Amino acid sequence: MTGHNLKELHHAYGFDDVAIVPGDVTLNPELVKIGLNLGDHHFEIPFLAAAMDAVVDPAFAIEMHKVGGLAVLNIEGVWSRFDDPEPILQEVASGNREESTAILQKAFTSPIREDLIARRIQQIKESGAIAAVSVTPRYTKNFAPVIQEAGADFLVVQSTVTTARHESTSVEGLRFDQLLKEIHIPVIVGNTVGYNATLEVMRTGVAAVLVGVGPGAGCTSREVLGIGVPQVTATINCAAARDAYFEESGRYVPIITDGGIRTGGDVCKSFVAGADAVMMGSPFAATTEAPGRGYHWGMATPHADLPRGTRIAVGVRTTLEKTLFGPTSRTDGTENLVGALKTAMGMCGAHTIREFQDTEMVIAPSIKTEGKIYQFEQSDT
Repeated sequence: MTGHNLKELHHAYGFDDVAIVPGDVTLNPELVKIGLNLGDHHFEIPFLAAAMDAVVDPAFAIEMHKVGGLAVLNIEGVWSRFDDPEPILQEVASGNREESTAILQKAFTSPIREDLIARRIQQIKESGAIAAVSVTPRYTKNFAPVIQEAGADFLVVQSTVTTARHESTSVEGLRFDQLLKEIHIPVIVGNTVGYNATLEVMRTGVAAVLVGVGPGAGCTSREVLGIGVPQVTATINCAAARDAYFEESGRYVPIITDGGIRTGGDVCKSFVAGADAVMMGSPFAATTEAPGRGYHWGMATPHADLPRGTRIAVGVRTTLEKTLFGPTSRTDGTENLVGALKTAMGMCGAHTIREFQDTEMVIAPSIKTEGKIYQFEQSDT
């Protein structure tokens, strides 16, 4: 190998690889503050619902607002292609996994309608809720004016991987700095996993950055493309970029860990890794309020040529209220996520999310198995 540089690999960590170290001082959970500021809006809880057809419809967005969080509507999905998407959702839920992808691909040959984009945003706004909608870079220039005119509060520009610089054969691709001159609503951008890309995106003036490539339960980008970084490492990388940008500019741009979050423990580890908020799909897809009928699929599932998502069964086994606030009798950490966050912050002596971000974390791959042999041996039979 003389004369050749060996490629070095760095270890990257996911939620199951790490543990949070308790603090020297503990707090009553009622003393902690967990609010989130995005643009000019304040949210009581730092939880966002992912822009997926099976998770967020206008009704779910309204309910999420009522409990203090934010739900993002996928404006390129079934809600902007069909006056009544319920038959499509029922068909997707009724078929097997392969059939469901083909059903979605066929449904997505129907054009996106600007009148429906406006109608869905207005449905959310008429209830008094904050309206956030998601588009991919491909459609952003076309639909951003319609989205703004309809009264949306946030525009989320989302793709599997986002960078500030994108080369294409067109005269000029999407440039976030240019977009922000043309529209006057806050733009949230995703998804990134690295320091440099995140820093460059923040310098364009965006309001927040989504972190995560391929960790979602319904996403198959890691299998199809081999691309991704485990969420703890990705969040640490992007948090470092956020802090560097704050030192450089005096402007604080929140980062939102998006995808792969299953339990209260995952939520808490996201914040200790540096997140200001979390975005989740599957946990909300399992609520009675979600439109997916117990199923969930990734945003790239209907891609015509290379689907990078799959339909998964999550069941309808809880409510939005119980998922976020309890009460719960479930012992697997999938309900009362807000309570879990507050309790962990109390155990670590963190009054605020910013203080919680400074909590020590250790590499601990045995965290879920150490001493748990009886849990694994037991069954409900």
